[in-house]
Amino acid sequence: MPSRTDTPDVPVAIGEAARRSGVSAKMLRHYESLGLLGQVRRTDSGYRQYSAADVHTLRFIKRSRDLGFSMAEISELVNLWQNRRRASASVKRIAQKHLDDLGARIESMQAMQRTLHQLLHHCHGDERPDCPILDDLAGTPSTGCATVPSPHPQ
Repeated sequence: MPSRTDTPDVPVAIGEAARRSGVSAKMLRHYESLGLLGQVRRTDSGYRQYSAADVHTLRFIKRSRDLGFSMAEISELVNLWQNRRRASASVKRIAQKHLDDLGARIESMQAMQRTLHQLLHHCHGDERPDCPILDDLAGTPSTGCATVPSPHPQ
């Protein structure tokens, strides 16, 4: 016989809602404070009670976070998801913008990776004090064998 917490239509406490949704209780409270869950029911003693719909919304939020959507984007997506009169074009616009932003971030990270690879290739990594990595970070041209005076004397 299933326990009370295994029954999907019975409201559950925060710990159980967190377990079922895969979201920590702390994040669950945060999402609630942002208004992503709407009004959460409370017991007479003030304990939160989450419905199956709340847990489903939490899973939606978690999946959105896993895909890297911002909280503002997630708020829009939750509202669109709950609005049966939505235009799918609105959802696609949000997803496309997010995809474009991800592409730009990936390109930026690849440029960082190429730069670091080049700097590592030029660094001897031995006992000599000259270091093209530090030169680059300091914004000074690589000094070859000469050393750049340290701003912090020893």
